[in-house]
Amino acid sequence: MIKANEILNKLNFKHATIISLREFEDEKLLAVKPGRSKAEYCWTSTSSTILYVINNYKVPSCTYVDADLFFYQNPKILFDEMGDKSILLTLHRYPPKFNRTTTSGIYCVQFITFFNNQDGLEALNWWRDACIDWCYDRYEDGKFGDQKYLDDWTTRFKGVHVLEHLGGGLASWNVEQWPC
Repeated sequence: MIKANEILNKLNFKHATIISLREFEDEKLLAVKPGRSKAEYCWTSTSSTILYVINNYKVPSCTYVDADLFFYQNPKILFDEMGDKSILLTLHRYPPKFNRTTTSGIYCVQFITFFNNQDGLEALNWWRDACIDWCYDRYEDGKFGDQKYLDDWTTRFKGVHVLEHLGGGLASWNVEQWPC
């Protein structure tokens, strides 16, 4: 079986750096890996991946984007809205009849940005430690996967911006609110 990493490296994208799982997996991640499903380990690894990119590539910011996300226009408008904040969160925007914020969270990890500064790194390191400690595909004690942790970030951390642009975070669970 050909691995995704090998395929991506063979494609030789001009503006992409391919990072293998082995590159960013550390002792803490590897210690919890056997006790997590593939999905749970993917969620557990999200914050670690972002932290790895910031620490190893010395970038000013890092945005995590879910693989099934699609941009209908340049996402610069979303970053412009963020302004000088350090963290960008995206609301689930559940309609009332599908509201699952109690169990799956107010915010969706699908599009999240951290700046490489004190506020951004404080939140990112906290999130990483929390996900290493507990990140499962079930609701338990106010937690669900990697995203229920984000619920109180507007009061827990400084420099958090909640995306207001309705095009950011458009998804199958909320699109019916905005008919064409």
